[in-house]
Amino acid sequence: MSAVGPQGEIPAGLQAARSALAGSGAFLVGGALRDRLLGRATYDVDVVVEGDTESAARAVARAGGPAACFELSRDFGAWRVSARDGSWQVDVEPMRGTGIAEDLAMRDFTINAMAEPIGGGGLIDPLGGAGDLRAGRLRMASTEAFEDDPLRVLRLARAAVELTLEPDAETAARAAQSASALRDVSAERVFGELRRIIAAPAAHRGLDMLSELTAAAVVLPELEALRGVEQNRYHHLDVHGHTLAVLDRTIELADCSGPFAHDLRRTFGEHSGEVMRLLAEPLADEMTRAEALRWGALLHDAAKPLTREVSPDGSRVTFMGHDIRGAELAREVLGRLRASERLRAHVAGLVRNHLRLGFLVHEPQPLSRRTVYRYMRTCAPVEVDVTLLSIADRLATRGDRAEDAIAAHLEVGEGVLADALAWRASPAPEPLIRGDELAIAVGIEPGPRLGRLLDLLAEERYAGELTGREDAIARAREMLRTI
Repeated sequence: MSAVGPQGEIPAGLQAARSALAGSGAFLVGGALRDRLLGRATYDVDVVVEGDTESAARAVARAGGPAACFELSRDFGAWRVSARDGSWQVDVEPMRGTGIAEDLAMRDFTINAMAEPIGGGGLIDPLGGAGDLRAGRLRMASTEAFEDDPLRVLRLARAAVELTLEPDAETAARAAQSASALRDVSAERVFGELRRIIAAPAAHRGLDMLSELTAAAVVLPELEALRGVEQNRYHHLDVHGHTLAVLDRTIELADCSGPFAHDLRRTFGEHSGEVMRLLAEPLADEMTRAEALRWGALLHDAAKPLTREVSPDGSRVTFMGHDIRGAELAREVLGRLRASERLRAHVAGLVRNHLRLGFLVHEPQPLSRRTVYRYMRTCAPVEVDVTLLSIADRLATRGDRAEDAIAAHLEVGEGVLADALAWRASPAPEPLIRGDELAIAVGIEPGPRLGRLLDLLAEERYAGELTGREDAIARAREMLRTI
């Protein structure tokens, strides 16, 4: 059985590993074999070796160069070789136990517990992983799999949604028994798995599975806290159900698919290509902007349980300030998970501003250029992303008078989205007059009043009401009477 890709090509990383390690007692293991059986392309190769992993890794780097070679784990002796252009990587691990069969028995799931000699040869499949793949089944490699590494509880959900597999009953039960031990797993490892679950097309199913395994309460308690939090009559779901519905809509945004594709295509119009390109941009923590938007969806209403109030007669439910408190909470959640500052700031910005487009629906239409400027200035640098989040939020809200509300929201969203894309694409123009020059011209000291003047002048310039330096000075003198 040849270790090749689905179209017959041999991955570059495997070629390098074969060239360097054939005949040395090394084995190809795990995902590359699994993906080949599934007909999936793979560019990540895992190899186990008998002997020194550093020497083996450096040999692979020389064979596949130019490539970087570095230690992944001093405790476990794992090394990584990565192509300089990022096109492939090879992880080299030490053989565990007394041979390949014992090593495979220590792995997480049977579908990852297959091997073959690095130089090629018959598939080694002592636990029946190939049969489980054919059956669409996820099965633990041993009854101790989750006890040995509780992170495998999250990997179970991740493998299910990435590979479209279902855990068998015993595996799911064992995983649930170990879910509480996730508290002792490093935040970085937890975030790595959550990131991939939430990035998967079936992210909703993955999060449902985490709840069924009692893992969500450990790793994302803020999401579980939304269950049973009832809303007003304009919502047809509780906060938890609504949050997952918004997640579904954000996933559909990436390709204009699903039951609301017509609404999305109409709203994006001629800007569909720009939206798709923006969502595909890398943002932070190995995420695209589309994937980061999903975190905004998950956390946009996270503070509703903390801000919920009911009127004395029980007729009105409010969540005043859940956007402000939610932005703080989003930072707390992502900080706990050791996410980067860039991702924390981005998601907090989405949560803080997710209501603003809805407020614009109640402004006189069409929106004035000043109103548009204030929206862009307030929401930047997430002005496009948060507009998309608001559209997804509105599409997921289907209580009383939903159709009229959605139509009005999408109509405003269409115009604001075009303005947001233009705002993002165009660098801010040079001011008509520098702040120090304006302070001298109108006779005030630098400080908050000057900053306010400059912002108002920028707003009027965006609205087309100012054209030159002298206009700006004259208008600033008029503004001083009311500031």
